[in-house]
Amino acid sequence: MGRVSLELVPRQRDRFIEELKIIRSNFPSVDTINIPDIARYEIDSLEAAHFAKKILKFAIPHLRAVSVDKRKRLPFKDIIIGNDIGEVLLVLGDTSGLEDKGFLPCDIIEFIKKFRKELPKVKVYAALDQYRGSVAKECDYVRRKIDAGAQGFFTQPFFDFELAQAYSKKLKGVDVFWGVAPVLTDKSKHYWQEHNKVTFPPDFSLSLEWNKEFAKKMLSFTNSTDYSHIYFMPIKADFVQYLTEII
Repeated sequence: MGRVSLELVPRQRDRFIEELKIIRSNFPSVDTINIPDIARYEIDSLEAAHFAKKILKFAIPHLRAVSVDKRKRLPFKDIIIGNDIGEVLLVLGDTSGLEDKGFLPCDIIEFIKKFRKELPKVKVYAALDQYRGSVAKECDYVRRKIDAGAQGFFTQPFFDFELAQAYSKKLKGVDVFWGVAPVLTDKSKHYWQEHNKVTFPPDFSLSLEWNKEFAKKMLSFTNSTDYSHIYFMPIKADFVQYLTEII
């Protein structure tokens, strides 16, 4: 059995802690929270991970390469050590608005190398974007990240089971959290198509029932595949309603 994670955005401190307690009470198989780092909200991913580790077994904060100056010491090194954070997900982050000529942000390969050098005891996950290009091209990028020091990966959410199988064949022996997200409205579907270049399978449906059945299928797949885990990314969906009957 692999690990089960829920991607939870910490929009507001008290609400985030309440949601963690709901997860613990209702979905005991969820042992991990992975936490995006979004600047406009009250708490960042590292502070949120500190709270999450008091309630659930594992917390994986996302950290953005574009927020780190390649010439300087990692700004959050002491926080990670002080809060005993053992895993992180390193992502590139939004590159817009980086006009400060005195700041030299890392690219993702530089960030992985820098992080592994300064915090070698912390497990590093990186991102796998199956919609960025071909399977072969993305898997080559995965290998570059592994060579830089990445020890596991979080995919973008899958909606096509055959695509997940194609990646699984190429990633034997690689530690992967396979993503699943409910898409329940035309607006949401259009977003995934326009911004993430997702091609939905012919049988796709916006119904909650279809999304739940697909999530169950992906959960069974990860439980039967070596080095595989699953994470659910409900986004705007009610995670209690979504996860009920799945886990």
